[in-house]
Amino acid sequence: MNRAAQEELTRDILAIIAAAPLFVPRMPQSGKPFSVRMTNCGPLGWVSDAHGYRYQPRHPQTGAPWPPMPARVLATWRDLSDYPHPPEACLVNVYAPTARMGLHQDRDELDFAAPVVSLSLGQTCLFRLGGTNRDDPTRSFRLASGDALVLGGAARLAFHGVDRIIRDTSTLLPDGSRINLTLRRVNEPV
Repeated sequence: MNRAAQEELTRDILAIIAAAPLFVPRMPQSGKPFSVRMTNCGPLGWVSDAHGYRYQPRHPQTGAPWPPMPARVLATWRDLSDYPHPPEACLVNVYAPTARMGLHQDRDELDFAAPVVSLSLGQTCLFRLGGTNRDDPTRSFRLASGDALVLGGAARLAFHGVDRIIRDTSTLLPDGSRINLTLRRVNEPV
C-alpha cells in the first residue's frame, strides 16, 4: 500500500476510533491488561475481559454498535482473502512504542476456512510466526507500514505475535505508534 493509501486508511481508522473509543482488553483469568489498546469496526467486535474472549455486536464501554468497516478495508479483504464472504470483524490494535503481543492463535472464530487478513500502519514491528503447535519453531520478520499479511489455509491457526515495535521507522502516525487492522470472518456462512 503506497503512502497516499496509508494516509487515507489512517483517516478512516481515526474516525472509527473517534466513534468507538480505544479500550484496554484484559486477560480472562488474571485480569492483567493487554499492552495494546483496541477497538473494532464491522458487525462484530472482539473483546477480552473477565468473562473471556468473544465477539459481540457492541462496544464494551459505550454500549454502541461498532462503526461500519470502511470501503477500502472491505476492498482489501476482497483483494487478498480469496474468500467469497465478507469479514464480520475488524480489530483495530494500537501499539504504543513499548507494546507487544505474546504468541497466540486466532481461535475464537467458527469459520477457520476464512483467512485472517492483517494490515499494518505506522511503526514497523518485529512479527513472530510459528506453527500450529505452541512449541513449533518460530521465525521473526519485520512488518512495515503498508504491509499486509494473510494467515490462511494451513497457516490459519499458526501461532503469531509482536515481539516489539521498532521506533523511528515511519512518520505516518505522529505519536510513534503502530496500528494493526485484523479482518476476520467469525461465523460460518449460511
